[in-house]
Amino acid sequence: METESRNKHSVDHVEDASLKGFSDEIQEPIDPAEEKRLVRKIDWIILPSLSVCYIFFYIDKTTLSYAAIFGINEDLHLVGNQYSWLSSIFYFGFLAWQLPTNLLMQRLPTAKYMSMNIILWGVFLALQAVSKNFATLAVLRGLSGAAEACADPSFMIVTSMWYKRSEQPLRIGLWYSSLGLGIAGGGVLGYGIGQIKGSLPSWQYEFIIIGALCIFWGIVMLVVLPDSPLTTRYLTPSQRKIMVDRLRENQTGIENRHFKMHQFVEALTDVKVLFFFLIALLQAIVNGGITNFGTMIVKGFGFSTLGTTLLQIPYGIFISIIILSCVWLNSKMPPNSRCLMLLIFLTPNIAAAFGLRFVPESVRVGRLICYYLTGSYNASFVMLLSLTTANIAGHTKKVTASGILFIGYCVGNIAGPFFYKSNQAPVYSLGIWSMVVSHLLEVICVALLWWYLRSENKRRDESQGTTNERCVGTLEDMSDKENLNFRYIF
Repeated sequence: METESRNKHSVDHVEDASLKGFSDEIQEPIDPAEEKRLVRKIDWIILPSLSVCYIFFYIDKTTLSYAAIFGINEDLHLVGNQYSWLSSIFYFGFLAWQLPTNLLMQRLPTAKYMSMNIILWGVFLALQAVSKNFATLAVLRGLSGAAEACADPSFMIVTSMWYKRSEQPLRIGLWYSSLGLGIAGGGVLGYGIGQIKGSLPSWQYEFIIIGALCIFWGIVMLVVLPDSPLTTRYLTPSQRKIMVDRLRENQTGIENRHFKMHQFVEALTDVKVLFFFLIALLQAIVNGGITNFGTMIVKGFGFSTLGTTLLQIPYGIFISIIILSCVWLNSKMPPNSRCLMLLIFLTPNIAAAFGLRFVPESVRVGRLICYYLTGSYNASFVMLLSLTTANIAGHTKKVTASGILFIGYCVGNIAGPFFYKSNQAPVYSLGIWSMVVSHLLEVICVALLWWYLRSENKRRDESQGTTNERCVGTLEDMSDKENLNFRYIF
């Protein structure tokens, strides 16, 4: 009966994922040279596509920050906390659509769905240029947030669909490091747009130009990005088989278009998913403040408007370097070092937060260096994403857990801007203290997650016994709790 049930699972998986011709039987060894060549080929398709997407993903979110120093507050007569609300309303839309968009990604081709949403980012962003008041801009900001809710989760699903667990941190780091290029590119675009002497205010050109670029890139993505290793036109049938077979060791399956309620419930009740949620929440509180108030903090150091935009360029470059350094060091460390790397690259952020709070306002360069150091938390976030993709198995569980993580991300980004009180500008003492407290609580959560994953591996080793033979890998759509051969990476 057990064998019959197992075969049924396997058949269901083959039908659901279009894996006809694939099975969980022992496969012929894969030629390492051929595998390396195919992975390099896929790298040149997947990574540039996701990297450019992430550049626009970040530039899109920071347009309001640049619009603020270009005079949108005065032109739209924003008062009190209305600017903070505009920062947060984006994430209300992001939050409301987070779980639905993750479930839609299971039912629809991931790359096509993501591409259509990128086009929508651009449309809603460009429309913000015609806003005449707070209410109109708030609605458009909420719709923009909903359109962008699929971004990080879809990038994570694409990465886990194409790469082994050991390969994922480096690949996530490579596309996520484009966030720094987005910051630097935003600075360059902001400076260039600030030089336009047209009939419209600079903040309107900001929305129109960046919105048009997003629409263009979304159309490119519809054509370029493949939906799955199972169907890609870039590989021959034999090459697709190699790409699928090499992922057996992940023990996470490839994809499955059928919603599984038991995996959904398992994600909601999984302790490690709760930790992913809490860590994302705490990091996003910091991100929500820095993303929307960073330019105003720097301008408060005494720099001009255009000088402030240019100073974002080295900040973005530093973020790219710190992320790439993190994933490179992680690749040289023992396998279970991801929680440790997360904590190591969180340390500069904690020091920077204390610096922004206690370094005298007269020491302008010192405060600017502290601001730059706040970018190191982005490397820690990459480690969090890699922990999530590596430790969740089962397609429904993966998309649900991803949705839960980014619900935490949304809630943190909603809350973050409200710690930055307008009457405390440009020092924003409460906002800086929110960074300190959030990071210290995050250290506790990461330590507990580390202990939990390690204990669970030890428990599974003891229950199976040291002499039991574990299977090499599976393509079945099983969750990590169902598959006792699964071992967590911490």
